[in-house]
Amino acid sequence: MQTGQELGDFAGHWGLEREGRHADGSVRQITGAAQFDWQDDALAYQERGKMQLPFGPPVSTVRRYLWQQGLRVYFEDGRFFHSVPPLGGEAVHWCAPDDYRVTYDFAQWPKWRAVWQVRGPAKDYVMTTYYVRARPLRE
Repeated sequence: MQTGQELGDFAGHWGLEREGRHADGSVRQITGAAQFDWQDDALAYQERGKMQLPFGPPVSTVRRYLWQQGLRVYFEDGRFFHSVPPLGGEAVHWCAPDDYRVTYDFAQWPKWRAVWQVRGPAKDYVMTTYYVRARPLRE
């Protein structure tokens, strides 16, 4: 019987590739790294990347979350975001007026992906992020 992912499985360093495809046909790509560091009994998630825009130089990006036991994910300010299904699958987050739906895929662990479908009055895109185990980055 497969028990699924647990919090400690994510600890460490990950390379990431992200693509956002918008309904207007535009595409945004990010290449970077994510790190899950133990903070008491939770994992502090931080990612850094470079987003390539259609024109101009790449733009730096940063995201931070806190992952807690039960794979509960919180925003940096402490608000609940969503729960990651341990076996993979769907989760939702409603941020009025926008609807965020994610599907986690752990079938090729330790390679995994998260696919977000985001819809709202001013948003309509699919964002796919691929993660692969990586060595720590040198400072």
